[in-house]
Amino acid sequence: MIPWNLLDRAPVPGGEGELRLYQRGEEFSIRVTGHGELMNSRAHGSEDALAALACARLVGRERPRLLIGGLGMGFTLAVALRELGPDAEVVVAELVPAVVAWNRGALGAQAGNPLLDARASVQEIDVARLLRSQRNAFDAILLDVDNGPEGLTRDANNWLYSNGGLAAAFAALRADGILAVWSAGGDSDFTDRLRRAGFEAEEIRVRARISKGARHTIWLARRGGVSG
Repeated sequence: MIPWNLLDRAPVPGGEGELRLYQRGEEFSIRVTGHGELMNSRAHGSEDALAALACARLVGRERPRLLIGGLGMGFTLAVALRELGPDAEVVVAELVPAVVAWNRGALGAQAGNPLLDARASVQEIDVARLLRSQRNAFDAILLDVDNGPEGLTRDANNWLYSNGGLAAAFAALRADGILAVWSAGGDSDFTDRLRRAGFEAEEIRVRARISKGARHTIWLARRGGVSG
């Protein structure tokens, strides 16, 4: 068995642990101290599905604008760019600068170097700050932050999935916009919160790997009504 090689490490903002990037042959792993593996380059089926399912609901829209919260290993961004047309714009909010650097360096080829696509831009900022400052700005918001509604790496991430966070996402979306949320597991309370926030919500279970592996959860929530 080829041993794992530690390539780099970076603190989680807020002093709540450390992210570590490992490589073993052609395989990469991002882990957080005290909790184990967050993501692996060989198990990104659910991250792909997050983008594919959301983008399928944007067919026919002119100049779609997306916000992705959490860059990860770049797989969600890569699928979004593949599914969207040449007039699309995808903004990625990533809180940890090292994760952006990893995607521009050793990790980039794993997802096909999506950060080189002119339609994509990255802001090294907490996605919560963007949500609070935007109104009627996006056709879709994709959240792949922490472990989903059950936070793992950073307590401040819990706001995104709270009533306040969902209200901010609702306001940041255009009419008929899509909020897509990735989670390691299901959460009926979160489904209820989405509906109370005004979304039409459905919960979908997908595999971490194609046709096998752990099952993850994706919520697709549509904002109805007229933007205002």
